[in-house]
Amino acid sequence: MTFDQGSLILVDYTAKIKDTDQIFETTIKADAEKHNVFEPDLTYTPKLISIGDLAYPVLKGFDEALAKTSVGDKLTVEVPPDKGFGERDTGKIRMIPIRKLGDDADKVSIGDTIDIDAKVGIVRYIGSGRVQVDFNHRHAGKTIIYDANVVKSLETDYDKIAAILTFHLSFEDSDMLDLKDNEANITIPERILGYDDTPFMKHLTQTNVFKFVPTLEKINFIDTYVNRQIKKEPTKTADPPQDPDAEKPQEKAESEAA
Repeated sequence: MTFDQGSLILVDYTAKIKDTDQIFETTIKADAEKHNVFEPDLTYTPKLISIGDLAYPVLKGFDEALAKTSVGDKLTVEVPPDKGFGERDTGKIRMIPIRKLGDDADKVSIGDTIDIDAKVGIVRYIGSGRVQVDFNHRHAGKTIIYDANVVKSLETDYDKIAAILTFHLSFEDSDMLDLKDNEANITIPERILGYDDTPFMKHLTQTNVFKFVPTLEKINFIDTYVNRQIKKEPTKTADPPQDPDAEKPQEKAESEAA
């Protein structure tokens, strides 16, 4: 069985530069720790990928290889530049006056990634009042190697929605999603309600849920806040049942005195 265009799948992989064996991305915590690229703020979990679709894309060469696989397959994929991050283009390397960096000019170092004129580039040289910025992708011109494991194909509506929620809104447990009668009730985790990008993430979530689950009629996002100032009364422990035939302490004492 191979995957059709638009299939949603979960894939574990580790990606490296072929020439240097440098690991630059992985979904596997053990690999991240082994190769000293572990980031504590990241959640290491299989990646959501939409085959042949731009909703949840990967590099073209990797996507084409995954389309020919099945669940459980383990594969190594070599992605050339033309199907990866592109060939290097010398026309994308520019020299600009350092003053254009504004107040942050003295903080910039070679190798830093900076944003200029809505374009992201890498600083290659600093000197004589100028900065050389390379607007090629960091891995342009490089052949990429993926070691991958196809973990799961998302077939049910519930699995598709849950995976989309995990990608955009940190889906954590089944209590977050209630799906019935072509309607989805989604409880937003309180810890992300105050994030600036949460409204945009909700928008992407509903857009992609309706795209991949077209029979769904309605999505309700539920924002719930808990009043943490209310102190709950401690639960009282019930007294153990008493034996009606047992002597009361006073009666016992009088009996002994007699």
